[in-house]
Amino acid sequence: MTSTANKVAAVTFAFWIMKICATTVGETGGDLLSMTLDVGYAASSLILIGVFFVALAAQLQAKTFHPALYWTVILATSTAGTTMSDFMDRTLELGYATGSAILIGLLIAVLAVWRATTGSLSVDHITDKRTEVFYWTAILVSNTLGTAVGDYLADSSGLGFATSNLLIAAALAAIALAYYATSISRTGLFWAAFVLTRPFGATMGDLLTKTPDKGGLGFGTIGSTTVLLTILIVLVAWSVRAGAFSGEVDPGSSTENATKKKARAPI
Repeated sequence: MTSTANKVAAVTFAFWIMKICATTVGETGGDLLSMTLDVGYAASSLILIGVFFVALAAQLQAKTFHPALYWTVILATSTAGTTMSDFMDRTLELGYATGSAILIGLLIAVLAVWRATTGSLSVDHITDKRTEVFYWTAILVSNTLGTAVGDYLADSSGLGFATSNLLIAAALAAIALAYYATSISRTGLFWAAFVLTRPFGATMGDLLTKTPDKGGLGFGTIGSTTVLLTILIVLVAWSVRAGAFSGEVDPGSSTENATKKKARAPI
């Protein structure tokens, strides 16, 4: 692979399985640090943002795609997003609805600047550092947003963890159906799914960790994080062995070319 090889994971079915797993670990791991270990939302956010920047620096310096490094950054954005969202919504007392609205505006702004700067929001083939910085910024904001949305659905809306999970799962199924049955932009569907997999992971994490009197299963943050992190590590190891997340892009199967073949208007 050359320096022009794709730096990010190919978007496949296995990608979404690992994304949900990583975001669920991010929820339980963030809660483990901020609440179980009583570090607090502000201090936890600073620590995890530091971890994110270290992992991101390594990712940006890499010349080729490395699954373990890529998913480390994803995991860092997920855990940092959990504590940052909780800091905004709870410590600053903005509330889940206000916090979600702010983060939606921020995500739209990031995507708009990305689009205006590079001319595309495609995630099919990211090779230069400028585009990759936009990519990771959007992911960090979307994971933070997803936490706020998940908390809003599970707590403020009164739906509870299980019902919220079913609702988000239905929304993700609708996106999958739209992918196969409509002419909606693949890029738009990707970001919609990316945002929604985060609250899915957030509500799933809460369902696993919260006590039964709060609507959870009571497995706790330590046990849940350990099990989920082990599963993620196994999946990453499998992807390295099987080559399931090669940074190479098949020109005939990229979302950009699929969009062109079906005359879809790019975002």
